[in-house]
Amino acid sequence: MPEHPPHLIPTLGVDTRDWIFGDPAGQPVILVHGFRGDHHGLQGIAEGLAALAPQFAFHVPDLPGFGETPALPGRTHDLATFGDWLVAFSQEVAPAGAIILGHSFGSLVVSSALARGADSARTILINPISSPALEGPQAALTQLAIAYYRAASALPERAAKSLLGNKLIVRGMSEVMAKTRDRELRAWIHNQHDMYFSSFSDSRTLLEAFRASVSHTVSEHAEAYAMPTLIIAGEKDDITPLSKQLDLQRMIPGAELLILPGTGHLVHYEAVADTVARIAQFLQAAPATAPETTA
Repeated sequence: MPEHPPHLIPTLGVDTRDWIFGDPAGQPVILVHGFRGDHHGLQGIAEGLAALAPQFAFHVPDLPGFGETPALPGRTHDLATFGDWLVAFSQEVAPAGAIILGHSFGSLVVSSALARGADSARTILINPISSPALEGPQAALTQLAIAYYRAASALPERAAKSLLGNKLIVRGMSEVMAKTRDRELRAWIHNQHDMYFSSFSDSRTLLEAFRASVSHTVSEHAEAYAMPTLIIAGEKDDITPLSKQLDLQRMIPGAELLILPGTGHLVHYEAVADTVARIAQFLQAAPATAPETTA
């Protein structure tokens, strides 16, 4: 499908680039992509949802400092700032409230925004970050990534961007995360990472976002999930083990959990059809009724 031009949404001093799929006048659903990616990462999910539930408006913005959205002026790009950004963005595109989805680092951004008052009628978390980065099955790789980003931070900007965007390193990350044995799909995933994994505005913003991505978990703001919540997790996720996703489900009252066998952290690439079908069902379910209380 040819990509249409983005809408420009004023947020915290910059124009956030926002792509809309489905009915622009429909109920807003905001999809928040993960670390180092941009809107292309969730485009397949948005297109699939627009086909199954065309009455919704699926907004897929680029996070500040990634893709085509500039970094926020005068702000440290920590999790609090990304949460403030999502609150501001959602108030602009959905003043009456939205449904919000976050993938990976996007799940942390969503959690921060909910804790800051973002209005989400239903929330979807895909591959949420539910355990500390240094305690997961790839803790050693996380330590290696920390050393990599620290090394980049000591370099001049041009050299830092060259190191951070090194195609061999990006391919190595992609090889680790991809679990599919389908050679054609695997090649497509690598191509997506080659094209969009290094579209960050500057090394400082990327380094700040990286620190945010490994310093927090969704469970820090579990109490903010007072709405119907759907969690979608890959059985073989290297970032968060399945046991921690089960723990997160228990922390959020009434949360639903879909486990996708044979899939890892790239649910949005490797299991699009199953993910889209379950989310469409969740979006169109009858509104949950509050439990009765007795005096």
